[in-house]
Amino acid sequence: MSDSVQLIQRYYDAFNRGDWDAMLDCLDPEVAHDLNQGPRETGRDVFRQFLARMDRSYVERLEDVVLMPTADGRRVAAEYVVHGEYRITDEGLPPAKGQRYVLPGGAFFEVANDRITRVTNYYNLEEWLRQVAQA
Repeated sequence: MSDSVQLIQRYYDAFNRGDWDAMLDCLDPEVAHDLNQGPRETGRDVFRQFLARMDRSYVERLEDVVLMPTADGRRVAAEYVVHGEYRITDEGLPPAKGQRYVLPGGAFFEVANDRITRVTNYYNLEEWLRQVAQA
């Protein structure tokens, strides 16, 4: 397994444990984070704030994670299935009342000097909204 794949696997293992410090340790201090259908945020400290917001409103576990590196290991794509619970209302989204959801997602990573320098996340927001509305 390439060093990049091991790094991304550590990142996702930490996510599934809820170990935010271990996740942050995988990131470059100036990491670029492209939010799903949102702006780019820059820096590990800003990413820490993002994790705190997510931790407040959601409980999520990623299953069936598949990692696909480029030959040189500088980029890695990931595909997974998100199993989550929407616990506390997130700003601009429907009211939370413990709705559960399952939906596919993906991410793209850039890696340099044994750290993640870019994370770009994608999931189908409309599908998430549909599932949350039905629950």
